[in-house]
Amino acid sequence: MSTGTNTSSPFVKGAREGFATFLPFSVGLVPWALVMGMAMSSTGFSPLEAMGMNVIVFAGTAQLGTLPLIAAEAPLWLIVVTALALNLRFVIFSAAIAAGFRGIGLPARWLSGHLLTDGVFATCLDKMLHVDEPRWRLGYYLAPALWSWLLWQCFTLIGIYTAAIVPKSWSLEFMATIALIVLLVPMARIRPMLIAALVGGASATLLRNMPLRLGVVVAIVLGIAAGFAAEHLEHRRKQG
Repeated sequence: MSTGTNTSSPFVKGAREGFATFLPFSVGLVPWALVMGMAMSSTGFSPLEAMGMNVIVFAGTAQLGTLPLIAAEAPLWLIVVTALALNLRFVIFSAAIAAGFRGIGLPARWLSGHLLTDGVFATCLDKMLHVDEPRWRLGYYLAPALWSWLLWQCFTLIGIYTAAIVPKSWSLEFMATIALIVLLVPMARIRPMLIAALVGGASATLLRNMPLRLGVVVAIVLGIAAGFAAEHLEHRRKQG
């Protein structure tokens, strides 16, 4: 009599490998989530408001980028536009990884779209595009994605309640920056991503004096455009 049928299913096998691959990168989420929780608390959010935003938005860069605007009581349109601009990179991520969800149903795609993060994208892209078994691919994606979501919620909550007792001299903001750089390095191996990062970073530096932080918004749009252009040219080169 056979045993362990469920544990040997393609979904579970993919989940195990995806989790093991992502686990070292997930450590970087801890300081980033702590900083996010502290920042929301310092802005004046109640724990319920902060966690509500954390669950619904689930996009640390957009959350952190809009907090100064919320604190300054900036116009709602500017807050929304800033959040959308900060999340534009997920348009490139989604387009790049979309083929990895071939043969996977719409509900799972919607869930996967909400759970997509920089680290999960960088970790899962290659295997999602080159493995044929759809259940394996879904498990490989969902395991790190759900783990990332759980870590983010837990450590953001810790950050909210420890904001008043953690010394500012600890410089957790710098740790969060390091965590983002760690996530950026694997993605930089993909040429369109590298070009988007270089153009966006250079533009943000040159446009840093624009009012209402609009330089960041413009830089993101320019970076996204450069990434799409590079991907289009690369695709044409392969076809030619």
